[in-house]
Amino acid sequence: MSYSIQTNVNSIMAQENLRVNGEFQSRTINRLTSGYRINSSGDDAAGLAVANKFRSASAELTQGVRNANDGISTLQTIDGGINNISKILDRLKTLATQSGSDTFTGDRTVVNNEFTTLLGEVDRQAKNIGLDTGGTYNASINVYIGGGGATQANSEVTVDLSASKVDTAGLSLAGQKVDTAANALTAITKIDSALTTLGQAQGSVGTGQNDLQYAVQLAQSQISSFAAGESRIRDADIASEASNLTKASTLQQASVAAMAQANSAPQGLLALFRG
Repeated sequence: MSYSIQTNVNSIMAQENLRVNGEFQSRTINRLTSGYRINSSGDDAAGLAVANKFRSASAELTQGVRNANDGISTLQTIDGGINNISKILDRLKTLATQSGSDTFTGDRTVVNNEFTTLLGEVDRQAKNIGLDTGGTYNASINVYIGGGGATQANSEVTVDLSASKVDTAGLSLAGQKVDTAANALTAITKIDSALTTLGQAQGSVGTGQNDLQYAVQLAQSQISSFAAGESRIRDADIASEASNLTKASTLQQASVAAMAQANSAPQGLLALFRG
């Protein structure tokens, strides 16, 4: 084995190991303080791409759940309006039945005035909930939730209310009167038909609510799965990193001590020059 003053190989090796151990310690501290295993693309480029995809899908679904809940709230408002219109139809039928009897001795004009006023109220309420003819929600409504992959249609829930018209025109009650017994009997038949139409509209609204609720349940399950997948890739294993920090600190101290020894070794050659 040769000895050299010009090149201290052991010191160079110690310096390199000190650098490597220093980087290891720095990376471990970074992971412990941030809580993430991946803090930059260089840590795991492929894993980061997958984790970002999971995070993006989770963000999309989180907003999608809000969209679905907004849709459910809208349908609940519509459902409440339809229920109220159903009560008005009950009153209309009561008035028509009263006027349709030949034994009625009251004033049919008074009865007809109330009947006409209630028909106007049906139109007003139908417009308020957007189910009048050509109304806001008298259409096929698409609620975007996400989670459907490359197929956008799988990311949407469609609530078809295009056939759900609950104003007097949609219920075929426009122009009905109970000013005579004959007209009242005709109105009773029309009201029976209107109740069937109204029930169909309620069925469409109820189906839409159920579909959105099921979609929310699926989306929440997907959010949990994507979050778990991202965590497994991106998050640091704290127990493992704590162990690594202890290891890194020990190696760092050992490297410093070894380099000190390596740097002092050439001084031993000076003894060769002593007489």
